[in-house]
Amino acid sequence: MARQDNGKVALIIGGGQGIGRAAIERLHRDGFKVAVGDFNTVTANEVADSLGGKDNGAIAVEVNATDRDSVFAAVETTASELGGFDVIINNAGIAPQTSIEDATEADFDKIFDLNVKGVLWGIQAATAKLKELGHGGKIISAASQAGHKGNKGIPLYSATKFAVRGMSQTAARDLAQYGITVNTYAPGIVRTPLMENLAKEVAEAAGQPEEWGWEQFTQDITLDRLSEPEDVANVISFLAGSDSDYITGQSIVVDGGMVFN
Repeated sequence: MARQDNGKVALIIGGGQGIGRAAIERLHRDGFKVAVGDFNTVTANEVADSLGGKDNGAIAVEVNATDRDSVFAAVETTASELGGFDVIINNAGIAPQTSIEDATEADFDKIFDLNVKGVLWGIQAATAKLKELGHGGKIISAASQAGHKGNKGIPLYSATKFAVRGMSQTAARDLAQYGITVNTYAPGIVRTPLMENLAKEVAEAAGQPEEWGWEQFTQDITLDRLSEPEDVANVISFLAGSDSDYITGQSIVVDGGMVFN
């Protein structure tokens, strides 16, 4: 079946690989025009080109999620190049292993600058553009299963994801008057480059093989398999589409059954 344009435009920040790329591909298939926002312009252009480029509703946008001006510029570029703006997905993030006893100020600043400030800048930039355009929209950000239940060995990462949930709940209340919904998706253990690096770090720190590192995160998955990026993209698609219009301030956990609320 040929793709049918739905008249909507979405910017995914952190769209060059993993969950972000899967989300880009799913939303494009859903009919969105998409902007692949990423610090790595090589991967961003690769994703956009794989979807047929601007002629087929896909562009690459260079963006540094830690830089407020860069995020605002990415939203502006998306709107001007694709003829509108409706959805932002704040997906950029890192997940370094940092002991609660050994975490430094530099460790704290690095992860909060991207995982929390990056989401704040995305919320601000999207809100400004949606208000300028005079219509509502959707702000969707990456939380985590680790933002619902503190995970061993990643205290700073868990803290950032709890922060994203809290900030998004407040934004949902503040922005409802403009027709803007604000939600988060909370992945579990997803087979992505970010998770691969974390599993390796955990294993190396314990003097164990990489497989052991994966087991530390996957042993409590009720569905007994790792998540694929497409599993999370399915939830992002729901949050970006009209079926979620009456949902705001929520965090949808998509972890195969690790955390039960």
